[in-house]
Amino acid sequence: MTDETTKTTHFGAREVREEEKAGLVHGVFSKVAARYDLMNDVMSVGIHRAWKNAMMDWLAPRDGQRLLDVAGGTGDISFRFLRRAPGATAVVLDMTEQMLIEGRKRAEAEALSGKLEWVTGDAMALPFDDATFDVYTISFGIRNVTRIEDALAEAFRVLRPGGRLMVLEFSQIPNTAMQKAYDLYSFNVIPRMGQVIANDRDSYQYLVESIRKFPDQDTFAELLGAAGFEQVKYRNLSLGVAALHSGWKI
Repeated sequence: MTDETTKTTHFGAREVREEEKAGLVHGVFSKVAARYDLMNDVMSVGIHRAWKNAMMDWLAPRDGQRLLDVAGGTGDISFRFLRRAPGATAVVLDMTEQMLIEGRKRAEAEALSGKLEWVTGDAMALPFDDATFDVYTISFGIRNVTRIEDALAEAFRVLRPGGRLMVLEFSQIPNTAMQKAYDLYSFNVIPRMGQVIANDRDSYQYLVESIRKFPDQDTFAELLGAAGFEQVKYRNLSLGVAALHSGWKI
């Protein structure tokens, strides 16, 4: 019998105990790490690259800044940040060591390893001192966190005064008919792609389900405000398939 005080959360469409989710998410990304970048290209028809570039356009990286890229996986966001601000530095944090291993391979290829640190860690308990970073980013990772509020509190803690948070995440299309069409694509095509390309249907079924469980744009903006961020704004990308949220620690 389940204890009535046991806290639960969602893992895709499943309801699981909070303490189980991190391990389940870790298992998903450990399995898909080697094909993760390829699957991103296939699933979004390459559009995720434009979304990440839009993120950099709004973020406007500057030399001297220190970036914390949470759930940074294979380093895609950090690479873009450092290309635009060669005098900046970045720390990529991810709970899945296998994703970081893939990222290190890319860093060596792009001669950026001297500007990057790779850290295994939890978004809800960051292993950094207060007021350490100028910029905090999390790209397609916040929906996998067990307690979003805890992750946002940690983001606020490690940012310096004047620091900025930016979140890129799948979101909701504000047109019901278009959202239904997108759902049909997501649930019927993406898991099959995962089976063919990564030999892993279940992981991509979870990824699709997790998108539907994530708060819509306005609700997530409210969470940022509740965490202490000010000047919170968001921009829809591709009609709302994804969204960028920005907030400042004033």
